Formats: sequence, structure tokens, C-alpha cells
Amino acid sequence: MKKTIIFVHGMFQNPKSWEGWINFFESKGYNCIAPAWPFHDGEPATLRNHIPEQLGDLELDDIITPIETEILKLDEKPIIIGHSVGGLIAQLLLARGVVSSAVAICSVAPNKMITFDWSFFKNAATIANPLKGNEPIPMDLETFKGAFANTLTDAQAQTEFERTATPDSRNVFRTCMTDSADIDVELPHAPLLLISASEDMICPASLIEKEQHAYTDETSITDLKEFQGRSHYICNEPGWEEVADYTSQWIDRQLNNMPLTEDFKQI
Repeated sequence: MKKTIIFVHGMFQNPKSWEGWINFFESKGYNCIAPAWPFHDGEPATLRNHIPEQLGDLELDDIITPIETEILKLDEKPIIIGHSVGGLIAQLLLARGVVSSAVAICSVAPNKMITFDWSFFKNAATIANPLKGNEPIPMDLETFKGAFANTLTDAQAQTEFERTATPDSRNVFRTCMTDSADIDVELPHAPLLLISASEDMICPASLIEKEQHAYTDETSITDLKEFQGRSHYICNEPGWEEVADYTSQWIDRQLNNMPLTEDFKQI
């Protein structure tokens, strides 16, 4: 049996979004675990129609603590793969030394890093809007298609919205901009792969590149791969298998201590 992989979803999603990836990696012999954030368990349609009462109070530390607790119960350090806020959580747990390697896909950045991309500011302001208090955000199809899955056709977006979209807490993103998301990026760390999407309007490729450059320890592996024509919904949009396969090959190279080929060098 190969190692365990922990899959961490991001905002407006739940473990439903990892079903394809879990099947992909289980077929390769990995033990796969995809924990739901608090108030995110269940069918997305049910969560959209009956928003959990306490969802609006959810913060970043409320998500990280139970995931880290479950990781520490394992016999060995797992691999962690996270998307969006889940990518930030993957980086935080890598920095804490509780995982053996991490893949952060279209990740929210640590250390309050931002980019001056207009779409980033627009979406960040909409989510963090202080005038809304602790009111949860009820994801709708128009927002999902316009910002989250902007490379999909209308029909594809509607199908994926119904299948995976959930409401979420503004306080999750707000606390991603606090000390809870700080990492000492100068310290050595286990292997990290950052994946970006060229058409991502929520965590633009420029922000992911900025994250990669922030890690300065020359003895540590911090790789970056940008996928062209993909949106923030990269883990489920058509062609997601290519992203999963690249991730699998990168993990295999870390497990086998193999040198990087040209395909895996930093860009």
C-alpha cells in the first residue's frame, strides 16, 4: 500500500469536489482521505438549500485544527493536496512539519500576500465585504460561472454548480488575511508543488508565482506549474485528469528521490 493522501477542499466546495481525484489516486494504490470542513459535510444541493446555522462564524483555524488532529493520528506523515484555501492549509501544515510533501492548487497565499490583478481585488472584496457581517455567502450559478468556473460553457457550469457548489463563510477568507495564515518562508521545508491556472480570476497565476518566489530556502524543493486555459475550477473542469497526472508524477519523483526532468523544473 502506498502512502496516504489528504485532500483539502477550498471555499464554496466540499469533499464532493475531490471524487475524481480520489478515484484516480486510489487506482494507483494510495489511501485517500478527504475531510469536510465544519458545516460542509453532505450533498452540496442540501447545503445550498439549507445553509448551516453556524456557517458564518467559521474561521481558518476552525478548519485547520481538526485536519491536523487527524493527520497526527496516522502512522506516518501523509501527502497533502489542497485547492484554494485548501492549498493555503496544505502550505501551513507543510510548514508545521506534519506532512511529507504538499501540492497547493490555485492556492490562497500565506503571509497576507496579494496581487494587483483586478479580478483578484473584485472577488476578494465581494467575499470579505465587512458590511455583510457574519452573513454566509450563498453561492449562486451566475457567480460560479462568472468567477469560479469562467472557462466552462453555460451547460458545463450549470452541471458543475449543481454537483459541487456550496455556501460558505466570509470569515474563512477574512482570517486568511491574518496571522493565522503566516508562514516563515525562509525556513527549510518538505517538497512543495504550487499549481496555477492561467485564467484563474480568484487566485491568479501571478499570485501563485509570487508565492513560489517567496520561499527562499535553496535546499528545499518549491516547484511551480502553470496550466494554460484553466480556471479556478481546475480540479474538475474538462482536462482535470492532466492536472492529476502531473501531480501524481511529481509525487512519485519525491517519493523515489528522483531528479527533476525538464517537464518538472520551475517555471
